[in-house]
Amino acid sequence: MSIYCGYYDSPIGIIEIKTTDEKLIYLNFVAEMKEAVGNVEVLEKTIKELDEYFKGKRKDFDIPYELNGTEFQKKSWDALTKIPYAQTWSYEKQAIYIGNIKATRAVGNANSKNPIGIIVPCHRVIGKNNKLTGYAGGLDKKEWLLNHEKRISQIK
Repeated sequence: MSIYCGYYDSPIGIIEIKTTDEKLIYLNFVAEMKEAVGNVEVLEKTIKELDEYFKGKRKDFDIPYELNGTEFQKKSWDALTKIPYAQTWSYEKQAIYIGNIKATRAVGNANSKNPIGIIVPCHRVIGKNNKLTGYAGGLDKKEWLLNHEKRISQIK
């Protein structure tokens, strides 16, 4: 299986994107661009949809993706996709959604390993006290993404 790599220079940093011929498999912030490898339709579509998202023209993504992780991680990541645009859940609410209120910390740990940030929106999960906590890309990026979504949802 071939892996392709490209980059998107977002308003809050460089995003590295990795795909197979047919699916997105990785999307996260990186410090610098390296050499892009290959160019397939799913990679181009991901860059296009990210651009639309950051310009406030897209709230939902239509990119086929594949999440590789444990069954618990996959369940946690699937729950993230149920959080509506411009809204937030607490880690506790996410744990309740997957059927285990005692899994709050485990959910947070799974979120930190989410391989497809933004599209699988772990940035929409906050602390029970409404405080921003944990985000692999950095809390400044999490805050920007949440404010961006709130601002766009108020415009339309």
